[in-house]
Amino acid sequence: MRKGLMPLLLLAGVVAAGVYTGKIDIASLKKLGTLATSVVTSGGSREETIPAASGDTIRIASFNIQVFGTAKFNKPEVVDILARVVRMFDVVAIQEVRSADETLLPRFVDLVNSTGRHYEYVIGPRLGRTSSKEQYAFVFDSERIEVDRRTVYTVNDPADRLHREPLVAEFRVRGVPTNEAFTFKLVNIHTDPDEVPAELEALADALQAVRRDGSGEDDVLVLGDLNADDDHYGALRGIYDLTWALSRTPTNTQQNHMYDNLLFDRNATGEFLGRSGVLNLRSEFGLSLDQALAVSDHLPVWGEFSAYEGGGEQRLATRPDEARPR
Repeated sequence: MRKGLMPLLLLAGVVAAGVYTGKIDIASLKKLGTLATSVVTSGGSREETIPAASGDTIRIASFNIQVFGTAKFNKPEVVDILARVVRMFDVVAIQEVRSADETLLPRFVDLVNSTGRHYEYVIGPRLGRTSSKEQYAFVFDSERIEVDRRTVYTVNDPADRLHREPLVAEFRVRGVPTNEAFTFKLVNIHTDPDEVPAELEALADALQAVRRDGSGEDDVLVLGDLNADDDHYGALRGIYDLTWALSRTPTNTQQNHMYDNLLFDRNATGEFLGRSGVLNLRSEFGLSLDQALAVSDHLPVWGEFSAYEGGGEQRLATRPDEARPR
């Protein structure tokens, strides 16, 4: 929580051009740089269907779409499933946007909105040590959620400890009184599968930097593809009272590995309601394994949070015992 979102007027000239410039250093918490991040507005294992959320709750999800580029977008049956997935959630952190075509994500969000919805997006710079670059994105329902565009940045990693530095953005729930609305910061990450222990150690340092970036926001959620299960979070386990939404739950499409999760401080983020899950694409949409793999080799993961700061009457101080990390 912090006392309201920062004013947006100072960014008027920058946002009009679709670019926010900023980064924060893992080593130097006060240093801002110039790694560009686009902020653009576009108009207009649970196997059962996710129950409808109430107006007092929001659902935050993460989804590694696996090489989300032109080839995948040009498969109508695949991109239709992706759009239907996004519409199930209030905010979706997306990993593996992999296309040099800058129109890909806005065209996708237009498809999401083709049913009359009003989703917007934030997308980060193309990152990676090889010619195959990836971008992080947040896609969110602007009728339920707003982004504070001054808070969007990519963590700076001068020692090159991470293949793809996290994208950070701060959000607030709409539809409840402003002074009671849940505000939260999301840290979108995709670790390199060949360097998981080292990258998780670097991510732990990055998370500490994000928590001390001067915003005053204490609800900081790391979400994405960690390429590790909750028994192997390494240095992340040593950060304050970190907990996670899912425990020992397969998150890949073949249902034999856990890679994805949402992590947060259990003491700070009492807004977490103890409800979370993995959206099984096969059972949700009646797909064969091959059809589901054409969508992604990962499944969307999600957690449910109170729309009210502090959780109001719905607050859960801790998760159910069976879901706690051991």
